[in-house]
Amino acid sequence: MDGLPTPGEHHLRLHRLAGTWEGPESISPSPFGPGGPASGRTVFSIAAGGLFVVGDYEERKEGRVVFRGHSVFGVDPGSGETCWYWFDSMGAPPPGPSRGRWDGDRLVLRSRFPQGEGRYTYELLGSDAYRFVLETSRDGSTFHTAMTGEYRRVG
Repeated sequence: MDGLPTPGEHHLRLHRLAGTWEGPESISPSPFGPGGPASGRTVFSIAAGGLFVVGDYEERKEGRVVFRGHSVFGVDPGSGETCWYWFDSMGAPPPGPSRGRWDGDRLVLRSRFPQGEGRYTYELLGSDAYRFVLETSRDGSTFHTAMTGEYRRVG
């Protein structure tokens, strides 16, 4: 198939997420719930000829699934930015992708929504662990940590 795009450097960084990951999470209290400890499991796979990485996520509290999500990572060929689309069991479609860039082994993405802004950090800790931090802001400058997770590769 001549003429099809092939994965570049930014795609290959995303490929490092491929696999099954599990780990403890800390959820901050919010209008959606009281917060507290949780555990997360994500299965990431490489898709569409290596141009995307897709993931399915489950959050558990007290042994039962309380939240689900589906993510699609890709690279904007014009800007080179990583784009992340997130869909979850809250039911609202994303207004657009979160966008960001790699800085070494850290990918920081940002998005805007009617209530403010989100900042999402994936930090690769070697080949078998990563840290995720979800932060929110009403003004775009002061961020509140809504969730952190530390995940290990289990498959």
